[in-house]
Amino acid sequence: MAIQETLSKIQVNLKAPKGQYNEYGKYRYRSLEDIMEALKPLLAEYEACVTCEDQIVSFGDRFYVEATVTLFCGGESINCKAYAREALTRKGQDESQITGSASSYARKYAMNGLFAIDDTKDADATNKHSNQDAISKWIDECDKEATVEDIKFWWSKNKDQMKKDIGVVGASDVYKHVLENIAILEKKDGTAKS
Repeated sequence: MAIQETLSKIQVNLKAPKGQYNEYGKYRYRSLEDIMEALKPLLAEYEACVTCEDQIVSFGDRFYVEATVTLFCGGESINCKAYAREALTRKGQDESQITGSASSYARKYAMNGLFAIDDTKDADATNKHSNQDAISKWIDECDKEATVEDIKFWWSKNKDQMKKDIGVVGASDVYKHVLENIAILEKKDGTAKS
């Protein structure tokens, strides 16, 4: 059986439910371990195996974990890569744990890519812990707007791109900041009028 045929059969039969729950963000997600648990019986059935390999790469001044997941079967192989940026800091983690978190994240998304696991509704990609830098940049942009009308226009113009960049959870954090800025400006206007 050609590797593409084996991969196709695994993709069709792989069911990796979102068995984890994030109390902080209030969402369900699947972990790398959930994917591996669902994958192992199919690997045995199709006499295949999978490996995960990491490499640290740099782009500009940031470091990323490049994860490569490779499926082997019948002397053939096929792989998929994914990247995860190491956070500069992460509360409660030392540097090795930060790298380990980035590795798990990259491996999970390499698995998703290779085995066609749809994660478009998976909120762990929007987890505000890993998006704090991007959220801060959007908030800084919002803070440049001087009037209520400017802020409202800025929000309507950027909200769709923001959701793509930082996810729905991150965008809702920025929206809270937008509302706070509007309330402050309206209070100033009200104070100035009275």
